[in-house]
Amino acid sequence: MTSLVQGVHHITLCPGGAQQDIDFFTQILGQRLVKQTVLMDGNIPIYHFYYGNADADVGSIATCFPYSRKPGRAGSGQLSCTSYTVPNGAIAFWKEHFDRHRAEHSGVQERFGTKYLRVRHPVGLLFEMIEESGDNRNPWTTTQIPRDAGTRGFFGAVLSVRDVRDQESFFVDALGFRKVGVDGPYHRFEVPGTGPGRIVDLHVEPERAPGSWGFGAGTAHHIAFNVETDDALVKQKAVYEEMGFTDASEIKDRFYFHSMYVRSPGGILVECTANVPGGFFKDEAPDELGTKLLLLPWFEDQRNAIVSQLEPITVPEENRPRQETTSAPRPVVAAHTTPGNEPTVPLSRYKATFDADKQTT
Repeated sequence: MTSLVQGVHHITLCPGGAQQDIDFFTQILGQRLVKQTVLMDGNIPIYHFYYGNADADVGSIATCFPYSRKPGRAGSGQLSCTSYTVPNGAIAFWKEHFDRHRAEHSGVQERFGTKYLRVRHPVGLLFEMIEESGDNRNPWTTTQIPRDAGTRGFFGAVLSVRDVRDQESFFVDALGFRKVGVDGPYHRFEVPGTGPGRIVDLHVEPERAPGSWGFGAGTAHHIAFNVETDDALVKQKAVYEEMGFTDASEIKDRFYFHSMYVRSPGGILVECTANVPGGFFKDEAPDELGTKLLLLPWFEDQRNAIVSQLEPITVPEENRPRQETTSAPRPVVAAHTTPGNEPTVPLSRYKATFDADKQTT
């Protein structure tokens, strides 16, 4: 089939504490805090943080729900590791950086002939730096992480499965990936094209118990693939239904993009995503990204109830934009809209009521 997928759009994770998560992503991984908002589903206010490279590119964004109210169970049927690209030769820098911060890491390893280094989030989530030449995306830099070592964006992701067969069929037949290699227990799939963030490695772990599916600290929630437009979302949903995946969700309005979800055969929750005009810049100027809590327009009238239940956080000063590392936002291909920028497909929004008597998260 001809793939509608362009590559990874974002990856969504459930850490624990909010400040702990900000500190890890900005200080240990050297990411830019791109957006502060709240979870768009449910009636409990949970932070929703977006982290990315200097330009907040699609394909660099890790989003996090700090879910300290409930632990999750890591296991098969989940995304098990988020993979970033770094320049060739940068692995030595990252090993020294992780050592300096006493972050638990794997030491330098190799998969499919490429060096990588894994590091563990305090709540157990795994990330890896993979050396790759030719990724010209703009890295976010800090006082400790220079431009010649910073992450460019996603290389892809590692997904844990107990049996590769049905999950492989899903990626090939439903999403249009092609299988490009096997290295021990790792089966590699790639989206056709030339851009970054096109790799998924299925890690076959037949003895690993299934992980939890809902929100819970220490787990990955889903991986999202970019299909560019609302029309492509509708077509992708039709592909799922034709193959018997009739539990694909309606198309949801996530404000910064539009989303449609399906639970894949191996248990992994897969989202497909269409861009909207302005993307992450639609409610903040490029030099102000991530500096304040933003609420969806349909949540704004409940700001006091929401803020009263959130853990106070401090945005690191160095995570605020600097002239030398930011540039004009790259235009994104927007979901198909009318001249008034109204979507042409039906969208779902959750109508939340944030009661102020809920516990702080």
